[in-house]
Amino acid sequence: MSVPTDLSLSSIRYLPTNEAYDRWAAVYDTDGNFLQALDTIELRTLFPQFLQSIVSAKPWRIVDLGCGTGRNTSLILTVPAITEVVALDSSQGMLEVAKSRLQQASSDASTSNVVSFQPAPKLRLEVFDMLALPYSPAPVQQADGVISTLVVEHVPLSVFFSHVSQILRPGGMLLLTNMHAHMGAISQAGFVDETTGEKIRPTSYVHAIKDVVAEAARWGLEIGEIRERAVDENMVKELGPRSKKWVGITCWFGGLFRKRAS
Repeated sequence: MSVPTDLSLSSIRYLPTNEAYDRWAAVYDTDGNFLQALDTIELRTLFPQFLQSIVSAKPWRIVDLGCGTGRNTSLILTVPAITEVVALDSSQGMLEVAKSRLQQASSDASTSNVVSFQPAPKLRLEVFDMLALPYSPAPVQQADGVISTLVVEHVPLSVFFSHVSQILRPGGMLLLTNMHAHMGAISQAGFVDETTGEKIRPTSYVHAIKDVVAEAARWGLEIGEIRERAVDENMVKELGPRSKKWVGITCWFGGLFRKRAS
């Protein structure tokens, strides 16, 4: 099996994560990011399992930690048991795209022929940089669940799990996904700035699953399950052409964690 390389561009520019994503925001959902597509596929089963694992009384408050363009926020908002959603991201640019996306989704729902008697969940979108602040905002704490997908690549594990531990109530659930270390050893998140031709890359870390599980345990989060996914030939059509060079490589992992009750 050949190993893909990520050296096609001679000009690579490294930027602070929030600045890189500010620049990426306009094309983030349309530039053929196959890992995001793979994440969406895997969430079809992992997200329902996350909901089934929440043991606190309904209604629930859920935090989308590193919400990006609102891909998962829009999914969370469809769950009747969730009445409050807080979407946090360090990039103002990404939040602006998320705001537009979610407003459009709300408008589409209100003008559809489907009559719903379910009140819309309360939604807050806020800038929050977990690298800059040691404490999570008080309004997001005591959440019933946290969803954080393709985020922890950009954050040291101790910082990430410190905030998750602060946000979750005892017994609360975390749904976490990330680039697999097998892929991270070869490549990292980034995009081509069409105006300059540069490859823009934010700060990234390669996190092995065993390190993620160990650090989670240090902050009182017990693993429920972990799954890994490699790209195979049958997935390329759905994932897009950029996935083809990754066939045979484990690119994604995800799992569920519960904060200990005491």
